[in-house]
Order: sequence, then structure tokens, then C-alpha cells
Amino acid sequence: MIGIVDYERGNLHSVCKALEKLGYRAEILREPAAAAAARGLILPGVGAFADAMSALAAKGWIGPLLDFARSGRPFFGICLGMQILFEKGEEHGEHAGLSLLPGRVTRFAAPLKTPHMGWNNLRVLKENPLFTGVPQDSFFYFVHSYYAAPADDDCRAGVCVYGTEFAALVGRDNVWGAQFHPEKSGRWGLRVLDNFGKWVEGFAPVPGY
Repeated sequence: MIGIVDYERGNLHSVCKALEKLGYRAEILREPAAAAAARGLILPGVGAFADAMSALAAKGWIGPLLDFARSGRPFFGICLGMQILFEKGEEHGEHAGLSLLPGRVTRFAAPLKTPHMGWNNLRVLKENPLFTGVPQDSFFYFVHSYYAAPADDDCRAGVCVYGTEFAALVGRDNVWGAQFHPEKSGRWGLRVLDNFGKWVEGFAPVPGY
């Protein structure tokens, strides 16, 4: 089962329906304890960094999310869900994230119009479990005013350009994130979700999970 974290800050149903369309069993998880039974986890997100972290903490998700990531099972953050994988966010002051990836999240500099909204092509920098079969420079759908600046270049798996080059696909080991919305990105977005589903299906469970 692929669990989709419900902390009232994400595009849950579109992600769930996309996975079901692809033939995967997906469930919206409203209780943190339910994450223990998932083979893969998706952390969506829409809104502000600090608000998302406060909501996760208030609903008791922080510990289960960290435990899930440490278990080695596939973990995928989408949009704001990707951003809060990092150590710090600069939206409305500096705020701590989940610290699963090194780096911070910063705002696009003026005079760029924000949010960066619409379709943009993505250049893949290295092989990764999410982009198997996705052509170089494929287009994906974005809505965001802040972007991740990884402290370790090895975490940058794909980049886009909007005034400046920014990390649009990040990850290492079992923890990955996409700044774009795969559930809104047509054919290639569905391929990314399908690749995640295949990764989850092929994952050999760690003893105890």
C-alpha cells in the first residue's frame, strides 16, 4: 500500500486518484500510526513552510515521518512536501524542516514574478528511481514562490530555469522530492508516479516493517 499523508495541507485526492488509475493501491492516511503499514509514503503539500510544519507537529506526524524515512522505505515529497524535507525554510522567517535532506528553501529573487506557475522543462542530472523512461527536458507543472537550495550537490537530481536555475527534483537513498506536481503534469507526471509505484512494489522490506 502507498500511503498519502493527510495533514490538511495537500492535494491528496488528485494524487490518490492518479495512483489508483495506474493500478496501485493507495490510501489517504489520517492517523500517523497508519504509516507503519505503508510500503511507500507520499508527503504532498500546498501552502507555507512554517504552517505545514506546525500542522504536521500538531497532528503527531513528525516522529512517524522520520521513522518511516529511516526504515529505508520509499518516501516521496511533492511541492511543499518536497520543501519541508530540507533543514530550513525562509518563508515568513526562518523555520526548521524535517532535515531529511541538507539545505534550505529560499524565495525567488525580485524582479521575478511569483509564484512561478505553469509548465517548465526539467533537465535530469543523474539517474534516479523516479525518472526511468522520462525523456530529457520533459515538461512538468509548477506552482511555487520558493525553491530548494540543497547543501549537497549530489541531492540535485533535476533542475529547471526560472530566472535562475533551481532544483526541481531532489533526493538521496530512499527520500526523494519533486517541486512540480506530477498529478497535474500529464503523461510524464503519471510516469513519475508509476515509477514510484514500481519502486514501492519492488522494495524488499526491512526486518520489522
